[in-house]
Amino acid sequence: MTQQQMTQQEQFDHHSDECNADPVAYYAAYREGCPVGRTSAHGGFVYTTRYADVARIARDDEAFSSAREATGVDGVAIVIPSGPGLEQYPIELDPPRATGYRDLINPLLTPAAVERLRPMIARHAARAVDAFIELGSADFVRDLTNPVPAAVTLDWLGFPEEDWARLAGPVHDIFAAPAGSERAQRGAEGLAYMERRIRELIRDRRAEPAEDAVSALVGARDEHGEPFGEDELVSVIGLLIAGGVDTTTSLTGSTLVHLSRNPEQRQRLIESPDLLERATEEFLRAFAPSQSMARTALDDVEIGGCPVKAGERVLIPWVAANHDPAVFPEPEEIRLDRDASRHLSFGIGSHRCAGAHLARAMFREMMTQVLTRLPDFRVLEDGLVGYPTNGNQKGWDAIPAVFTPGPRATGTSVAASPLGTAYDLTVTRAEPAADGVLALTLARPDGAETPAWEPGAHLELRLPSGRVRQYSLCGDPDDRTRYRIAVLREPDGRGGSEEVHALAREGVTFGVRGPRNHFPLVDAPSYLFLAGGIGVTPILAMVRAAAARGAGFRVVYGGRTRATMAFLDELAALAGDRLRVLPQDEAGVPDLKAILAEAGPDAAVYCCGPTGMIAAAEGVCDELGIRPRLHVERFTGDDSLEVAFDPALNTEFDVHLARTGATLRVPADRRLIEVVQEAVPGLSYDCEKGYCGACETRVLAGEPEHRDSLLTEEERAAGRTMMICVGRCTSSRLVLDL
Repeated sequence: MTQQQMTQQEQFDHHSDECNADPVAYYAAYREGCPVGRTSAHGGFVYTTRYADVARIARDDEAFSSAREATGVDGVAIVIPSGPGLEQYPIELDPPRATGYRDLINPLLTPAAVERLRPMIARHAARAVDAFIELGSADFVRDLTNPVPAAVTLDWLGFPEEDWARLAGPVHDIFAAPAGSERAQRGAEGLAYMERRIRELIRDRRAEPAEDAVSALVGARDEHGEPFGEDELVSVIGLLIAGGVDTTTSLTGSTLVHLSRNPEQRQRLIESPDLLERATEEFLRAFAPSQSMARTALDDVEIGGCPVKAGERVLIPWVAANHDPAVFPEPEEIRLDRDASRHLSFGIGSHRCAGAHLARAMFREMMTQVLTRLPDFRVLEDGLVGYPTNGNQKGWDAIPAVFTPGPRATGTSVAASPLGTAYDLTVTRAEPAADGVLALTLARPDGAETPAWEPGAHLELRLPSGRVRQYSLCGDPDDRTRYRIAVLREPDGRGGSEEVHALAREGVTFGVRGPRNHFPLVDAPSYLFLAGGIGVTPILAMVRAAAARGAGFRVVYGGRTRATMAFLDELAALAGDRLRVLPQDEAGVPDLKAILAEAGPDAAVYCCGPTGMIAAAEGVCDELGIRPRLHVERFTGDDSLEVAFDPALNTEFDVHLARTGATLRVPADRRLIEVVQEAVPGLSYDCEKGYCGACETRVLAGEPEHRDSLLTEEERAAGRTMMICVGRCTSSRLVLDL
């Protein structure tokens, strides 16, 4: 960056008409020309555009403040321009003041706590769709995306049903109404009413606790053993309402508009319901409800080569970070199977959104209701009404849609597939399936049935090192006593396959999640299955199913050599003369064009294998005009940010939890976070791969072994914090501030 770029005033304004029209392109232009700069808009501030700068500022609480005191203005500190509003704890506080409030709300929003809310979420979503499904039309905002998050959030907190509509409206009005309008005034008056109702409910629950979140909040104690004051609780509960209501409204609305404009992606989600879990992160990346936030510099610092003075306001736009091509290749494209879990739509660091798990659950349930009950919905583009400015919050005020009328659910719900909690499976058999390929049979330790699955499903292994890996199921779905997977050893990989090969033997137990299915076998008159290398695993289960159905099929299986091709005999027994085996050392590179040209006019084509093979198949199918019939599964796990290490070097150590008082033993084959969760069930965590910052924990003593990709070298050397989802300890004892 030149000296001129560091000092010149840019014409940047994230609330301008140009930015509102296309925020992604607006930020991209500045990222190219002047990625960090100053503007005189809204009183003057420093803007940023790159993922690395945004993440660094959001995590650096010592240099960049979220508190109102730092701004010198009695207004909301975390957006530009600052405006009136109730002070929001803990998001407008800096650590350590913020910590106690995070500890207050985190236990209410853990994955396990949200899992318990799923029946309630499904009930509210089904009831909302019931109200309009017979009519054949709706305003998705008015009828679904606003009332459902409001009902869920307010029901969970403990507000009676008669409050739900009246409290949800003002939050939406604040974002959707033009500044200074009569509607904006109504929104402000509604927020004043909301504060009164929060105070009344706090007093009611102090007198007579119930089974709701407000009762838990009023019954909690601070670090001194005292109950939280009414003003403190009003601020916390107000933030929970604001965060729970309109952010999920915005995300769901933007996704529905996108799927109406891209019906082929909508159809993929209808055919592959489990794909919605991965696609949720991509939708969050692309349609971040909170477009930007702000911090105040506490000292003279430098950001991306630009000097920033103490007291200057700094814009951190999540939307720009989420579309930085240095992190997300071709970011303007929405790819349902992209691993977008590094997005910053929930923030990063100490103020990462505590309600992320609840937001995902509400979004998935609403989307599942629409995809299963209103599959042919069409948004009426002429009736779309967006927010007046997308600078801070992006969303829709009206999304009119039409669809084929359907029946009410009559009290039942169409529930989304749950996220799924981790459970244990024990290896009952480990045997080589080919050179470098290990086949594992796994069963429940207690002998219970394994969850049902269909061909194309994968199982997520949660390894002792902290790594998470997905492996396709290749056994028999009718056998509910066991699963089978196969793992190719990749010496030049990131260590996951090496860890499995080193640890897997009879009697070893792994934590798992799933099964999940992003690659389902659709009904078709006939099939062409293309398998490359270890990509044979999902294909094997599909061939078994096609043979059982009596469907016509052909299988083409390629590999480096016959010795490296797993399950070759088993596949030959199933397919007989319909199998064509093409080892590269014998047959050369397969002629995919000739193979695909022979596919019947109604054949569904399934392809799984190396990236080059899939890309070639896609290219040929485009050329032949049969791309809609091609179904692929990529090895999509993005492990590029993992820190490489040898899991064989894991050692046992003790972890002492300073606040809890417990001392726990962490075995070499267990993850630190799993052990800690046994004593701290309200622990905050999210990605479990060491890059979101949700589980960052202060280290009071001991030598942490950092296996995350978030901390800087200076932070690692200081050893004051660690990501306990992947980190371990190089000393015999670790003391954590938990």
